[in-house]
Amino acid sequence: MTFDLKAKDAQSSARAGVITTDHGVIETPIFMPVGTVASVKGVHQRELKNDINPDIILGNTYHLYLRPQIETLEKAGGLHKFMNWDRNILTDSGGYQVYSLSSRRKIKEEGVKFKSHIDGSYHTFTPENVMEIQRSIGADIIMAFDECTPYPCDYNYAKRSMKMTHRWLDRCINHLEKVPFKYDYSQAFFPIVQGSTYKDLRKQSAEYIANAGAVGNAIGGLSVGEPAEEMYAMTEVVTDILPEDKPRYLMGVGTPINILENIALGVDMFDCVMPTRNARNGMLFTAHGSINIKNLKWKDDFSPLDDMGITWVDTDYSKAYVRHLFSVNERLAAQIATIHNLGFYMWLVREARKHILAGDFRTWKDMMVKQMDKRL
Repeated sequence: MTFDLKAKDAQSSARAGVITTDHGVIETPIFMPVGTVASVKGVHQRELKNDINPDIILGNTYHLYLRPQIETLEKAGGLHKFMNWDRNILTDSGGYQVYSLSSRRKIKEEGVKFKSHIDGSYHTFTPENVMEIQRSIGADIIMAFDECTPYPCDYNYAKRSMKMTHRWLDRCINHLEKVPFKYDYSQAFFPIVQGSTYKDLRKQSAEYIANAGAVGNAIGGLSVGEPAEEMYAMTEVVTDILPEDKPRYLMGVGTPINILENIALGVDMFDCVMPTRNARNGMLFTAHGSINIKNLKWKDDFSPLDDMGITWVDTDYSKAYVRHLFSVNERLAAQIATIHNLGFYMWLVREARKHILAGDFRTWKDMMVKQMDKRL
């Protein structure tokens, strides 16, 4: 994997770059639609590719390990072939899922023993076997196994957890050297900065991760309930330390406004379930604010879903029609809303890139943040 920095914004830390892997080019800043179980919920791969058009999507190690299971993915020739996706894929390490299973897991130095949310069976994730699992899944970018701390988090717990994440990182790196690539392309490995919302811990962690010398780096443990200001403060501490010549990935973030503010702080890559999950609940993101399409006010509004027309659903369907579909629990409602939201997120990061290259990102970002911070 290579990363070329193409432009930097003079009035913020925003950057435009190009990541190149064996599955193609990723122009940054980029948003990665979440394909948890080898599918971006409710969207055909054809629509994903032709209409939403992301350079990269995300798969989830924990869920893929449980179903369809690693053996099936290996027989298929890896996740790309299994789901018929010929562009880039990133897999998380399962650390976040283990965090969210707090009542079903035990964390020890060796790794994490957890209970499947599907059938209650017991499994163990260690830094070593998570590297092997991600080799078998076959994503282009794979993540270190870490512990994601909750918010709020006691300082001493956050410190102990961070140090264990660093020890686990060393084990990941050592083990990866012994496990060859499984398919006919290479995989890039990203470690993850932790440290909760403590500035000194984030600084220590960012330094440790930077010294690991990986081809890219990630920031974890944010977007877990902390106020946006704390998220931005921690991101800034970390991006000031992480090497400039490598991509920076902020995990699990966020709202359109969160994404623009973090681009301004020097982040290159994002993922979040928000555009798809909120779509299924009737919330649409637009450049002028968010819409709850289920509201009665849209009942007789026959104007296009979004007059910006970013994706075909925006002009093919009216607000009144999509509201009607939600009111009768028609599955098409969620599909239309999902294509719209993902299309909007892709438009937003690509527009950000254009403005970074043009040199007026800061002005555009401030205007967009104000504009999007409304309920329509």
